[in-house]
Amino acid sequence: MQLPQGPAALAAPLLALPVALGVSAVTSLDGSPGLALAAILVLFGLVSLLILTGGAGLVQDPLFCVFVVFSFASAVDLIIALEEDGIISGFMELYVREGDPHLRTAHGLLTCYWDGTVHYGLCLAMAGALGKRRSYRALGLFWLGSLFMSAVVFLLGNLIGKYSSELSPAFLLNLPYLLLLTWTGLRLFRQPRALSSLSPEKIAEEQRKPLYQRPQDLLLILILILTAAFTFFRGMVVLDCPADSCFDYTYLHEPYLRDPVGYPKVQMLIYLFYLLPFLLLAIYGLAWPGCSWLPDWSLLVAGAVAQAQFAHLGSSLHSRTPFPYQTPDEVLWSFLLSNVLYALGPQLLALRCLRSPAFFLPAAAPGLARAKKYQ
Repeated sequence: MQLPQGPAALAAPLLALPVALGVSAVTSLDGSPGLALAAILVLFGLVSLLILTGGAGLVQDPLFCVFVVFSFASAVDLIIALEEDGIISGFMELYVREGDPHLRTAHGLLTCYWDGTVHYGLCLAMAGALGKRRSYRALGLFWLGSLFMSAVVFLLGNLIGKYSSELSPAFLLNLPYLLLLTWTGLRLFRQPRALSSLSPEKIAEEQRKPLYQRPQDLLLILILILTAAFTFFRGMVVLDCPADSCFDYTYLHEPYLRDPVGYPKVQMLIYLFYLLPFLLLAIYGLAWPGCSWLPDWSLLVAGAVAQAQFAHLGSSLHSRTPFPYQTPDEVLWSFLLSNVLYALGPQLLALRCLRSPAFFLPAAAPGLARAKKYQ
């Protein structure tokens, strides 16, 4: 008997607990028998996923299979985070110690917590929407941006940070993970957008409004300008700008940027070279109508910045970050406020694009508008 798609998506990650416990037990055995048993157990878990999610029906809904597999990985990450914080024990210790010790860093733990909660919830919501034949494109783009940012910062930080010497062959397992994520992203972008119920006249009326008649867009542009300025400033900080303001900031306000683990530097450089150009383009898209690319990319960037800021904020305050790199108590509230507001800008932009998309839709040709009017 096959479970319906919604319950299957919820039940499949529950296999993470017994599979993790079994792998931890059998890999502790000496020699090849332990490794063979571990491989058999993992294979059994994957086969169980296929049975729960409908067997041959997966071919008809490949993205549903992807969401279930990623939700299983999210459950494993949550187990790792809970075990590293001492809440549970005996599940993933051997894997973390031998396969991926970078997960023991503050950034690794915060990434696992985000993956085990937010990513799992998004996978579950998308699997349920897919089973009910509803659109999940917006959720999917937010999830895609979050997951890509998580993976890229973590992998590049592992390569250039102070723990790069501890890389193991298990690091190569991230290659198929990234390939699967890229394929999923292409599938999501190719899905048709929700059809607009707005008439061409309404779209044209909205797009004729000058900026001073759109106070919300004007405020949002101001927020994005401030976000872009802060992005540029922190990028200069991690590039060792000799200005006194950069020196004071990195030592007195955000010393985590100097942490040699590599993650904060990679994060700020991604902001500088990728987020900053997007923010400038988004300002243009809010000022000039018809930028139909903006709603999709705003969702992608909103997910990426939400994940990045969660990991960055948490790592700055986590006890596993060495004390000299933790945020000083004297500037704690200003640090929290500035970083929360920094994450808020892309979320407001995505919300603006979702709730009032008329300004970003391509303008209909006048002849087509008149034809639709008299149909």
